[in-house]
Amino acid sequence: MILDTIRDVLEYSDVTGYEITDTKIHSWEFYLIRHKLDQHRVRDTEHVVVKVYRSLEGGQYLGSAKAEIAPTASKEEVRTMISRLCEQAAFVKNPMYRLNNRVTFQEEKPKVISVSEIAKDFFDAVHSVNETSGEDINSYEIFIKEIERRIINSEGIDYTVKYPSSMLEIIVNARKEGHEIKLYRNYTSGTCDKAALVRDITETLRFGKDRLLCVPTPKLGKFPVIFSTSDVLSIYEGFYLDRMSAAAKYMRYSDYEIGKPIVENPEGDMVTLYALHELENSSHNFLFDEEGALIRDRCLIRNNIPENFYGNRQFSQYLNLDHSSIVYNYSVEGGTKSASELRKGDCLEIVEFSDFQCHPITGDIAGEIRLAYWRHDGIVTPVSGGSVSGNMRELAKKMYLSKELRQYDSALVPSVTRIEGVQITGIE
Repeated sequence: MILDTIRDVLEYSDVTGYEITDTKIHSWEFYLIRHKLDQHRVRDTEHVVVKVYRSLEGGQYLGSAKAEIAPTASKEEVRTMISRLCEQAAFVKNPMYRLNNRVTFQEEKPKVISVSEIAKDFFDAVHSVNETSGEDINSYEIFIKEIERRIINSEGIDYTVKYPSSMLEIIVNARKEGHEIKLYRNYTSGTCDKAALVRDITETLRFGKDRLLCVPTPKLGKFPVIFSTSDVLSIYEGFYLDRMSAAAKYMRYSDYEIGKPIVENPEGDMVTLYALHELENSSHNFLFDEEGALIRDRCLIRNNIPENFYGNRQFSQYLNLDHSSIVYNYSVEGGTKSASELRKGDCLEIVEFSDFQCHPITGDIAGEIRLAYWRHDGIVTPVSGGSVSGNMRELAKKMYLSKELRQYDSALVPSVTRIEGVQITGIE
């Protein structure tokens, strides 16, 4: 067995510590044109990654290097690779830190994962979508995985977890009077939430239809903007979650401080963000992170005030954080108003960007508009073109969150986020 061979070689190597991750993946893949199956395959793969650590300069520094080793590698090939990693680790000089130790925790019952049942749910969901002569499904691909991941390290950790991971890639068409448009979507999840998937695809078909009705975006100047699609994750992650990482704090990319408000004198809703070890139907539900640290539910930001940083072992230890781990799942609490209330009055609800980003260091946001709904004087007009810009340090002062929540795989956030005073550059 390759793991035994690797451990035998490491035992007699010049290493201070090591981590081995063995990931076995059983996957089903379906490729369809319209609703006709074009190709189907089953794959079984295994990936073994080894990371070695070396104490340098009398224990002042810790070097590391990692590489993937083929499951079919011979002992001599393993020995050559480990030797090469030991040499490479000598060129990395990080301040000393210790690897995770094994901890006692209540193990969960192994999840029963049926790849065939998950696949059936995806097919049922896609077939349930109402298509018309003007809006229909062009093609789609379904990927269902049963993943078994085992983590071993030199400090006694030997954990195994099994979980599902799924993905649907889909292209929809919309056409009118000789004009046609295609929209691409990529949905990831653990298993298949059929109701949510039907809702999302139906929504995409509507977006395609409305793209054909667009007029140029007017120059609105500073204007209220509504985010109601996955683009809002760039804000919640870039301006909030990423800045609470130990790495960002240690390297001074983040100026957030425990107990001090992120936004001074906010007039809108204040953000409360939780790190979660499990989120229903997420593709990242497991008890420990990639380094073997136990994942615990914790509040990172409460009412605009940071409470806990998070991160990998290295940077968490540099900041003297207890029981810290990498974050995979998170949620943001809803606000005080409903989604319908937040859509009242003049605003621009942007549902399609060519690209949208929130810079994790500066807080700048920017994106080009492909489809938005301009609500003005009681009229809703589909528009396209132009761009948005601004900085979250100012914009977050007047940010409003809906009571209703919406899940995007490993993130559960308000379904509608309204931000006042975003700069809208039109194309008129």
